Amino acid sequence: MEKEEEKAASLEAPKPKDPNPSVAEIEMARNSVSWDPAKPSWFTPKRLLAIFCVINMLNYMDRGAIASNGVNGSRRTCTDGTCTSGSGIQGDFNLSNFEDGVLSSAFTVGLLVASPIFASLAKSLNPFRLIGVGLSVWTVAVIGCGFSRDFWSITICRMLVGVGEASFISLAAPFIDDNAPVSQKTAWLGIFYMCIPTGYAIGYVYGGLVGDHFSWRYAFFGEAILMFPFVVLGFVMKPLQLKGFAHTESKKALTDIETVLPEGQDVEVTTDKSHASMKEEIDNKNSNKSSKSKDSNILKDVKVLLVDKVYIINVLGYIAYTFVIGAYSYWGPKAGRSIYNMSDADMIFGGITVVCGILGTIAGGYILDYMNSTISNAFKLLSVATFFGTIFCFVAFCNKSLYAFHALFSVGELLVFAIQGPVNYISLHCVKPSLRPLSMAVSTVSIHVFGDVPSSPLVGVLQDHVNNWRETALILTAILFAAALMWFIGIFLPSVDRFNEESEHQVTRIERSNTTPLLEERKEETTETSAQS
Repeated sequence: MEKEEEKAASLEAPKPKDPNPSVAEIEMARNSVSWDPAKPSWFTPKRLLAIFCVINMLNYMDRGAIASNGVNGSRRTCTDGTCTSGSGIQGDFNLSNFEDGVLSSAFTVGLLVASPIFASLAKSLNPFRLIGVGLSVWTVAVIGCGFSRDFWSITICRMLVGVGEASFISLAAPFIDDNAPVSQKTAWLGIFYMCIPTGYAIGYVYGGLVGDHFSWRYAFFGEAILMFPFVVLGFVMKPLQLKGFAHTESKKALTDIETVLPEGQDVEVTTDKSHASMKEEIDNKNSNKSSKSKDSNILKDVKVLLVDKVYIINVLGYIAYTFVIGAYSYWGPKAGRSIYNMSDADMIFGGITVVCGILGTIAGGYILDYMNSTISNAFKLLSVATFFGTIFCFVAFCNKSLYAFHALFSVGELLVFAIQGPVNYISLHCVKPSLRPLSMAVSTVSIHVFGDVPSSPLVGVLQDHVNNWRETALILTAILFAAALMWFIGIFLPSVDRFNEESEHQVTRIERSNTTPLLEERKEETTETSAQS
């Protein structure tokens, strides 16, 4: 009887603390709880995708609006002594086609300066606060556009618009890539980038309606009102983290073992190194990182990107593609009105762009997922879709029939817009996770600085010289063949998907637990997987 009581007591008594637990036990203790008491519960991956899509759409709606005939307007003209006052921005400020093209590209100044800064700050600050700051600048800038009084004042405001895009575009895609289902990553990216043509199309229609019925200035005021709720959201949203990054909160957790042990137990753990030495090692690691110059870090990371042949060939193709699409987006309504006498060019181009943009972009993402999402397959899809899309667009501008133009140009745009998901998939997966924000920032800056920024004013100069929109459009469209060629070369380059590289080789299991995106659905998915294993 006494032996049974002793046995029962021994079972109930707490087990003595192991003075030398294994590293695996320490990791299990850390992974068993969360160091962050304020986890987001409302922001599921699908809701996050929806929020990013709306913000992206508003960004590009602004570009579509300023390119619309209702907002952009027409120049003052004088024929046989009879002068017309013109309309819109171009008429009010008496802009040449070159100045008008500069106005469309001015946002790139802010984008160029701010993109590397936001990408670097994302390593140490909450990305959503950065997005909130950037969108605040964007909102103030578009209000300034509405109050502008001359070419230079509106140009400066357009420069500041680029700051908002810089904070958003380099961070949104990595977040989506982190939280999308593995089998649908490219499809989710396709949905996000679908908002580019959709935003442009809505901007054409929105700018045309507001400009014709009220004033072009009210179009900018309306954009600010629509963006304001997302500015507030950026500041109040609970922290979410990117794969490969340990922000301030996670670094603090890594240096305090007691805070991650379950039920507040005061467990003293030691391995071959003492607890103090572990803390000191982690602190030294973090302090060494933070002690480096931010400028040198950015330059070092950029150098890594510049020697990556897969990344470079992908961006070069993207630059040629954006050169053409940017000019299409800005000059399309005017060219259509001139070539085919379209009285409602804003509505027609808007309709074609929104339908073909949505269908093409989503189809591109799903096709790549169906093919098996690899970098090589992405290059194959990019080169084929761009090549045949270029042929259809070229033949469309050669045709004098308006109905034939609509049919051929629609097929061409459908194929050309299919590249959005695959091209950004390559930019995200050919680099380490910690380089993804910078990868997107450098890609975005490059396609604007060398793509749609020079294309709009250069096409304006070309049109002033040849004075024939059909010839101008054909010359512009031929440049898409260069994009198809670049991506065709990419098929034969050796490529490695590095999405999980840091997690497998550089980031410990403990650190991974603190850098996993804190979204409810992802947490449940991980828990279910662990339970099954």
